[in-house]
Amino acid sequence: MIYLDNAATTLRKAPGVGEAMVRALAVCGNPGRSGHRAAVLAEQAMFRVRTLAGVMFDCPAERVCFTMNATHGLNIALRSLVHSGDRVVISGLEHNAVTRTLSALGAITEPVRAPLFDTRAWQEGFAAALRKRPAAVVVVHVSNVFGCVLPIEEIGALCSRSEVPLVVDASQSAGILPVSMEKSHAAYIAMPGHKGLLGPQGTGLLLCGGTPAPLLLGGTGSQSLLQQMPAELPDRLEVGTPNLPGICGLGKALEWLQSREFPSGTELRLTRALSQGLSDLGAEVWAGPGQCGVVSFRLPEIDPEEAALRYADQGIALRAGLHCAPLAHESGGTLPDGTIRASVSRMTKDREVETFLRKTKMLFF
Repeated sequence: MIYLDNAATTLRKAPGVGEAMVRALAVCGNPGRSGHRAAVLAEQAMFRVRTLAGVMFDCPAERVCFTMNATHGLNIALRSLVHSGDRVVISGLEHNAVTRTLSALGAITEPVRAPLFDTRAWQEGFAAALRKRPAAVVVVHVSNVFGCVLPIEEIGALCSRSEVPLVVDASQSAGILPVSMEKSHAAYIAMPGHKGLLGPQGTGLLLCGGTPAPLLLGGTGSQSLLQQMPAELPDRLEVGTPNLPGICGLGKALEWLQSREFPSGTELRLTRALSQGLSDLGAEVWAGPGQCGVVSFRLPEIDPEEAALRYADQGIALRAGLHCAPLAHESGGTLPDGTIRASVSRMTKDREVETFLRKTKMLFF
């Protein structure tokens, strides 16, 4: 199979991830619950992965909290900052993980609109929106629909000067582009472990610049007499028995990424090859400077969903439709049918892109 659905999840993980998960199943107990060897090994494993992530993302290790996925982290961040009636500035590219949560909280959302690949226009749009002093700003680092990269460090500096907390959705950038808690001035950065970080599904990280409100309540293995959640991180957020096999697999992936050139540039190079190749064939392609990881396109006279099924019959995995981000499609002018999305990872091979383009020509042109 030619797998070009990495924006949903990477299929090929970093070397050693599976072995690390199996080992954790064999030796790790429940961290913080006892002093026996299995419990201590679990605690040490979590601390090691937390430290690796802290180094990679310029965040103190104790402020790196484990989550189930980016959506879990975004829910914690948004529920910590936003209340009913609050004005929240968002990009016009946000995922339903952001927009549905803000809707449920009763927030008044104000999307910033700008040409997809014009970073200066995005920066100016957020600068104008911040003059009204919103309760928070939420920005996706890389659009999961169009692959355009938003200038989060510049937006973060604007938020810092205005004393407005920033939440960054790094779902499509973590492990692919540099993500820095310090340089972005973010209050929170949420990311999955199973996409660009090349770890297992069911893992994620929330980098916390402030004191978050717990989403779940229960046992933490610490301060058991207290009938409120502990004030200290990470215990404040990490409730119940953690996903030790997943966390250990993620740790192996982080270790592998940090032992290699970063960023590798593979995703940027393959994204350019995809967008140029599709354009040369005559497809309608959404492309621009700095595009990373994701290419949306349409083919002449065929519905995106039908085209994706025809690709699947040829052993090519893509995604079609709205990609859980209708706001982005509204911004890009691709409603109601959406697009076909091809997305690469560090593990994607040049020959896979070449074969995809060759089969696209054979099937549709």
